[in-house]
Amino acid sequence: MSDARALIDSAFDDLDQLGEATEAVRATIAALDRGEVRVAEKRSNGWVVNEWVKRAILLYFRVAGLETWQVGPFEFHDKIPLKSGLAAAGVRVVPPGTVRYGAFCEPGVVVMPGYVNIGARVGSGSLVDTWATVGSCAQIGKDVHLSGGVGIGGVLEPPSARPVIVEDGAFIGSRSILVEGVVIEEGAVLGANTTITASTPIIDVTGSEPVEYRGRVPARSVVIPGTRPKAFPAGTYELPCALIIGQRSESTDRKTSLNDALRVFEVPV
Repeated sequence: MSDARALIDSAFDDLDQLGEATEAVRATIAALDRGEVRVAEKRSNGWVVNEWVKRAILLYFRVAGLETWQVGPFEFHDKIPLKSGLAAAGVRVVPPGTVRYGAFCEPGVVVMPGYVNIGARVGSGSLVDTWATVGSCAQIGKDVHLSGGVGIGGVLEPPSARPVIVEDGAFIGSRSILVEGVVIEEGAVLGANTTITASTPIIDVTGSEPVEYRGRVPARSVVIPGTRPKAFPAGTYELPCALIIGQRSESTDRKTSLNDALRVFEVPV
């Protein structure tokens, strides 16, 4: 899709060229919907953002017109239709769950009454539980559990910004919030109500001295919400942080390892 990429990049910098790039924009969104391209991918040097794909999404909002759809008693009025071909793709969507056109779900994904936005990708065997939302461009790995009410933030602008990434085998507890391009590495467990932003201190308290991370949760970490004091002119107050309280054991059976982690570390989910 090198020709499409060149047209999209030119049109993004100069909207007067959007007419020439319209078909390239539509073709890119169709390729996103089929899983042939993706917003970000993991390479040997880490996660890399395909900026031109995000540009295509932003331009798509300009070229797509508002339409009205009737789905039983529900009416939608929007620029982006719902995803189709779910049965052929091996994807289960429970009413009134929604997957938007331009998102890709691998075979075996289950979407309860949750939401998957354009540009997002959800790996095989993953569950988007009730009222969980997968924001625009978020990358969810294989065998991930997004518990009820989890909020995965969307990251569209600027195009260079990394989306929220949840790697394979992670468990995100109920009502947790992940935004601003944070990375939850493979096999990590987040307890209920854990909020992680790009600036949230993620503190490993398992050793004799704390070790602090920002923007990523290391692989197989078991994390719960916490606080730590900070002094202000008006007094000292507790500010939110996240605490790494343990590590999941390596196991060929992910489910057994997860259950052990939840039980041993008494993690609320």
